Amino acid sequence: MSTSPTVAIRQESFDPVLAEQATLCLEVSKDRFRFAMLDKAGLCVWLEEFMFPSLLNDRAPHDMLPAIFEQHQILSHGSWRQVLVSVNSPSFTLIPKPLFRKEYAGSYLAFMRGSELMPHEFPTAYLHSHDDCYVVFNMDHQLSDFFSAQYPLQQLSFVHQTSTILEASRFSDNAKTGLRPVMTLCFENEFVTVMLRQNGQLKYGNRFGYKNPDDLVYYLLYLIAELQFTPDVLTAFLFGELTPFSETYSRLAAFFPNLRFGHSPSPLRLAPGFDELPDHRYLSLYGLCLISQ
Repeated sequence: MSTSPTVAIRQESFDPVLAEQATLCLEVSKDRFRFAMLDKAGLCVWLEEFMFPSLLNDRAPHDMLPAIFEQHQILSHGSWRQVLVSVNSPSFTLIPKPLFRKEYAGSYLAFMRGSELMPHEFPTAYLHSHDDCYVVFNMDHQLSDFFSAQYPLQQLSFVHQTSTILEASRFSDNAKTGLRPVMTLCFENEFVTVMLRQNGQLKYGNRFGYKNPDDLVYYLLYLIAELQFTPDVLTAFLFGELTPFSETYSRLAAFFPNLRFGHSPSPLRLAPGFDELPDHRYLSLYGLCLISQ
């Protein structure tokens, strides 16, 4: 497989000494790997994205990552101020903080998906203090072992991709002012992650798959009706793998009058080279950068 990134925003050089004061944010899913680096001042100065070949998608990420990491000047460096890893594993659930018990994490996931965790999986959780909830998710032992071996001197922090979008959704326009309820939609492949806030408070968070734009619109209209909202009172922000020329966008625009593409979350500062990227494209990776801060 190719180890060249499909997207790269880089500095002219990498100083290993400065890395000890920098933060490395890694995002891995079944079909891609991304990372970003924040300097000691919290400025995002580096981003790269790698796609796993579609013919190799039956292979697990931990089988394909070594080829990327082995010769990479940044990823192979072992000493950082902080290393965070976001995974897009299939099983997750949000549990209110007052109801959460660490020893029941596996049971939460088993109830959610209707089956016990497999031997190669283990449950873990991340606390969102601002939203008073935990995101509980399954983690693959071999993937965890890969990152632990890659950074043996670091205390790694693992989160689910849902956590990164949940964190980033706090900073959408209107989410803090309460002018309108805010729905954040983040698209990846045939899935969308939905976060809905009112007056800054989380009202709903989930991810679901859809086969066509009509299914997507039907689900969203049903969801907001259940929450006693109507499309005209919402502001909906679009992120991820979506363009204004897509059929999905056209169908959404027909039902949601306050629809717009989102921008990078305001607390995150990006180096000048990031102007080349679509502002809405990397919400989950940017959200991971926010968690690091």
